[in-house]
Amino acid sequence: MRRIGSALGALVLATLLVAAPVGAASGGTVVPVVTPSPEAVDPVRAAQYWLDDYGIRDAWTTSRGEGVRIAVIDTGIGRGPAEFLGAVADGTDVSGTGAPDGRLPVGAVDANHGSWVGSLAASRGTGPGTGMIGVAPEAELLSISVGFGASATVPFSEQIAEAMRWSVDHGADVINLSLTTNVPDWDESWDDAFLYAYENDVVVIVAAGNRGSGTTRVGAPATIPGVLTVGGVDPEGRASVEASTQGITIGVSAPSEELLGVSADGRLVQWDGTSGAAPIVAGIAALVRSAHPELDANNVINRIIRTARPAAGATRTPDPLYGYGLVDAEAAVTADVPTVSANPMGSLEEWVRVFRRAEAGPVPAPTSGPVSLAPLPPPDAAPDPPSPLLPSADTLLYGTLPLVVATGAAILGALGVTAAVRRIRSAYRTPSR
Repeated sequence: MRRIGSALGALVLATLLVAAPVGAASGGTVVPVVTPSPEAVDPVRAAQYWLDDYGIRDAWTTSRGEGVRIAVIDTGIGRGPAEFLGAVADGTDVSGTGAPDGRLPVGAVDANHGSWVGSLAASRGTGPGTGMIGVAPEAELLSISVGFGASATVPFSEQIAEAMRWSVDHGADVINLSLTTNVPDWDESWDDAFLYAYENDVVVIVAAGNRGSGTTRVGAPATIPGVLTVGGVDPEGRASVEASTQGITIGVSAPSEELLGVSADGRLVQWDGTSGAAPIVAGIAALVRSAHPELDANNVINRIIRTARPAAGATRTPDPLYGYGLVDAEAAVTADVPTVSANPMGSLEEWVRVFRRAEAGPVPAPTSGPVSLAPLPPPDAAPDPPSPLLPSADTLLYGTLPLVVATGAAILGALGVTAAVRRIRSAYRTPSR
C-alpha cells in the first residue's frame, strides 16, 4: 500500500466550551503533486489507502453516490480547486462573516478545514484516474460556512441550529458535522434542529473528537441521540491515540490518520483527526442512499453499523473506542441486512421527553360513564344561639366553679390566720404568776 509521507498535520486545539472543528489542522503537510505518465499510477490516488482498505472502490461498482446531497457544515468549501468542479450544488453562510454561497472559507486559523472535509466526502479528482477523489464522487455537496470563536458574529449554537435547518430545507440527504464543543451537553435550540433533520429523513454524521485537541470523551453534538458518531483509527486499524477519542456513543470507526485534503487554494495536504473520519462515513452513507433509495435514514445507519468489520482491539460490541467496528463500504452497499423500525443510535425525541421537558404521558380515557346518586336529605334546622349574657355549661364548669372553690379556700385560710393571731395576742396579755 503506497502512502505519501509520514509527517502529520498539526492539530488545532479545541478549547473547553468554545467549539472548534475536531481534528482541524492549522496548516497540514503540503503534498507535492507530480503529473504521472499515462502508464504510472497516480501518487495521490495511491495515497488514499482507505479507498481499498475499507471497500470503497469495490462499492463503486454498485454506487458512486449519484442523486444524493451531503451537507458539509464547516468553515466553507473553497471555490477554486478543480477537485470541486461540479461537486458543490448550493451553499450559505450562517456565521455572519462569510459569503452568501458559503464558498468563502471562514476563520483565520482553520479556514481550510471545510475544504478538507468536503474533499474526503465527494471531490471529483483532477482528471481520469488523477487527483484526490472523494468517497462518493458523484454525490453533490452543500457548503454551509460556520465561524468558530472570534471568527463569527453569531453565537455558535445559533449557527448550528440554523445550518441544520437550512441543510434540510435545501435537500440534504446526509449532514456531516466535523466539529465538537468538548462538553457532553448541548444548547436546547439543537433539540428542535436535530429533530427537524430526523423528521425529514436525513442521516446525521458527527466526528467523535480527538484526544490531541483536549477531548478525552465525546462531546456534543456527538452525544446527541440519533447521530452516527465516528471514531478514528490509524492506517493499521488501531484506535488512534491522538486523532480520536472514546465514548459509548461511538457508532463506527474510520481512518483518522495520514489523510489527504484539498485546501481552498488547491493545495493538497496531509492531516489527521476524526474530522476526516466523519466525511469518509458520510460518503459511505451517500453510497448506501444512492444504491438503496427505498431505505429511510434509520436503515441507512443500521446498514453501516451492522456491516462494520470487528476491530482487533475491541473488547465488546459496541466498544467505547471502535463502536460496532471498522466501516466496510462494499458490505454496507451490498449486504443483506434486515430492516429496522427505529434509529439504532437512539431516540432524541424520547430523550427530550424524559430529560428536557419531562412531559406527562397521555391522559387515560374514562372506562365508564357518570353515575347518578340520590339527593341528600335536607339538613336539620340549626338551634337558636344562646344569649351571650347567660353562662354556658363550659363557663360554669371551667370558670365559675373553680373561682368559687378558690375564693372559699382563700376565705377559710384568712379566717384561720386571724384566729391564730388572736390566740397569740391573748397569750401575751396573761400575767405571770
